[in-house]
Amino acid sequence: MTRDLTCIVCPKGCQLKVELEGKKVLSVTGYTCKRGLTYAETECTAPMRTLTTTAAVEGGGVVPVKTDKTIPKELLFEAMKEVNKVRVPKDAKLGDIVIENILGTGANIVTTRNVAL
Repeated sequence: MTRDLTCIVCPKGCQLKVELEGKKVLSVTGYTCKRGLTYAETECTAPMRTLTTTAAVEGGGVVPVKTDKTIPKELLFEAMKEVNKVRVPKDAKLGDIVIENILGTGANIVTTRNVAL
């Protein structure tokens, strides 16, 4: 099976062609640096994503939050369920941890701005 990807690691946007046998990468062409090769292999075998969303604030409103590192793509919806359960304190500041080690991934959910009072 062949999979075509556009590398998103840098602005160059290399057009990658990945030859796969099941989940095993046989070859990658089209990359111009090692980061492109790594991106293609990871995207085809164990895709990772940064979760960006909003979390409810105590007393009303929402604050933007995100994972501080990527998590497996297949855990995004489960992570969203966990974020939807929490209430962020009214005095939360940029970078505060809302959920530590979400779903055992090693990633934290952090605020991306101060909560507006």
